[in-house]
Amino acid sequence: MNVRRRHISAVALTAVAALGFGTLTACSSDSAAAGDTGTFDVVASFYPMAFLAERIGGDHVHVTSLTQPGQEPHDLEISAKQTAQLEESDAALYLKGLQPSVDDAIGQSPIATKIDAAELTALEEHGTEAGLGEEHGDEHGDEHAHEDEHGHDHDHEGGDPHIWLDPVKYAEVAEGVGKAFQKADPDHAADYRKNTATLVKDLKALDQKFRTGLANRKTDVFVTTHAAFGYLAERYGLTEEAISGLDPDTEPSGARVKELQKIAKEDGVTTVFYETLVSDRTAKTLAGDTGLRTDVLDPVEGITDHSRGEDYFQVMEANLTALRTALGAR
Repeated sequence: MNVRRRHISAVALTAVAALGFGTLTACSSDSAAAGDTGTFDVVASFYPMAFLAERIGGDHVHVTSLTQPGQEPHDLEISAKQTAQLEESDAALYLKGLQPSVDDAIGQSPIATKIDAAELTALEEHGTEAGLGEEHGDEHGDEHAHEDEHGHDHDHEGGDPHIWLDPVKYAEVAEGVGKAFQKADPDHAADYRKNTATLVKDLKALDQKFRTGLANRKTDVFVTTHAAFGYLAERYGLTEEAISGLDPDTEPSGARVKELQKIAKEDGVTTVFYETLVSDRTAKTLAGDTGLRTDVLDPVEGITDHSRGEDYFQVMEANLTALRTALGAR
């Protein structure tokens, strides 16, 4: 652990903790350089990974997020400074397949503990890759496949990476991260185990809120700009129809827009969802053409001043409220 490289006074350590553990929105590439804290130094790829590290590590970790608050994670390019931070850290926590530059940097880094969240739960095919339009006929799936072939340069070969939007899968990842922390920093294993158990309990409670909140609804179909909610949809028996693919930069074809207009009419869709870190232009255009309303469904890729909550749990509960309204849940 990096604490072995230097001696830090109790006063200095308290000051560092005050800076490092305020809110996750403060974690960024401009945080105190990894390796200078006297704690277990973790570099996290983006907010959902940083949130896990903070909750599981508690006072024993210093977390630096590679993705700035408000930055679209898919667009991140690792800087030389961030590469240096990786080399000075005790652990890297990331989600392979979401941020190619992060995958490359961590793969080439000599860092001792590399925790890939994608290996801690089963990834599945969603979004443009399979099944998004299955309930509306094979031609919908073909259309999605066509979009994927001409979409963004992220291939998501391992499947849909948006596992944190399913509380059950996120809990599985949390358990794996907890075990990795215990192994890498055995002096604090008991605390990591306790913190992990508390987080998993909270995630199970969130899962139950979604199950109860969405139990009685008028429609199963919701429309989003970005196909980030495949796991959430599958968990709660919903059908996500995305304007774009798994990557938010993908532009929809004219045929896809027409198809969504038809789906909205046939399935009683009331709302086109957009997200906080991506332009709402496409969503508002589709909504305007179909007489629908717009609202935010946040993929919780980062917390900003515009987020409907200060952490993962608050934003997910806001998402539940938005879905209940859109789906006519009672």
